[in-house]
Amino acid sequence: MNNAFLNKLIDTDAGWGALALRIPVGIIFAAHGAQKLFGWFGGYGLEGTGQWMDSIGLSPGYLMALLAGGAEFFGGLALIIGLLVRPASAVLAFAMLIAIFSVHIGNGLFMSNNGYEFGLALLAVSVSLVFSGAGRASIDRAIAAR
Repeated sequence: MNNAFLNKLIDTDAGWGALALRIPVGIIFAAHGAQKLFGWFGGYGLEGTGQWMDSIGLSPGYLMALLAGGAEFFGGLALIIGLLVRPASAVLAFAMLIAIFSVHIGNGLFMSNNGYEFGLALLAVSVSLVFSGAGRASIDRAIAAR
């Protein structure tokens, strides 16, 4: 891989604010991904999530559950540790767009009606991290400094 490309991918001038976004949102994404992949935290695992995804038109459901769960779980872990935050955030932003427009948009804004407000907040943080990068206290910053 081209070093200039890798440096651009991981370089960050962001301060501590990115860390304040990365940790809680990374935990949320990783937990949601674990629900989809492993059935942890009251989730349905790949089989159940896949059946549900098929039922709402995201087919093949098992593959969609694997992709969404993998993006959320591993993307969340990437945010937590601060490794490859820009690409992880881009994937997570895409996943949130799919969630908003395939599941929540018809229910209005508010979470009380299964609306898109939570997905929108996660989308906003993900897009912010695409632009800012991982910030301080991240593996990305340590690698870029070398």
